[in-house]
Amino acid sequence: MDLGLDGRRVLVTGGTRGIGRAVVEMFLAEGATVAFCARTTDDVSAMVEALSATGATVHGSAVDVADAATLTAWVTASAEALGGIDIVVPNVSALSVGDDEATWAASFTVDLMHTVRTVTAAMPYLEGSDAAAIVAISSVSGREVDFAAGSYGTMKAAIVHYIQGLAFQLAGRVRANTVSPGNTYFDGGIWQSIEQNAPDLYASSLALNPTGRMATPQEIAAAVVFLASPVSSFTTGTNLVVDGALTRGVQF
Repeated sequence: MDLGLDGRRVLVTGGTRGIGRAVVEMFLAEGATVAFCARTTDDVSAMVEALSATGATVHGSAVDVADAATLTAWVTASAEALGGIDIVVPNVSALSVGDDEATWAASFTVDLMHTVRTVTAAMPYLEGSDAAAIVAISSVSGREVDFAAGSYGTMKAAIVHYIQGLAFQLAGRVRANTVSPGNTYFDGGIWQSIEQNAPDLYASSLALNPTGRMATPQEIAAAVVFLASPVSSFTTGTNLVVDGALTRGVQF
């Protein structure tokens, strides 16, 4: 299926690892041009070099999304480099699980406010696109109480509420959706770390999924890219759960 993404201009935060990297690679494979950011300069440079060698048009920047001014400046610079913005994917998470004030502050600033700030900075450019779309990354922890209840789950739920509000407010101009992944395993990721350092938690979490496994980043990215594409032109205000039937709550 042609997703109609050839030449589309895409922003992705947290683009060097896991879901974010898979999203960047999948957009590029569909013919889009992509600007991504991540915190580590060396990782950004290595990824730009690797992807550029394939002939893709990709721009990478080292950005701490917790820094509001730097994040906004990156969005503006990326729009200039790409000649506009059609699609925005706020993906970064602090992955802060806990109940102390520092954890709450990190989850609020990185998970929620980076999403809001990225969208706000990109909005003038999205309004000028004929196929504008926002796809924010939430989590199944935003719709049920699990071990990540507290700051992480609360902010992931807030992202869904924020994006669905945008879908209504911007209807007919900019589509806005969320993808809520279940547990996603990749080298260097949180679940690999849990497997190595908290094997009992890893085993109990894995046992909850009736598929008997966790998702791959590519499986989550496929949902993101489809929702962002013009093929999905009448889908807005949706929270797409991609979790292998992990969650039991019925979503109407």
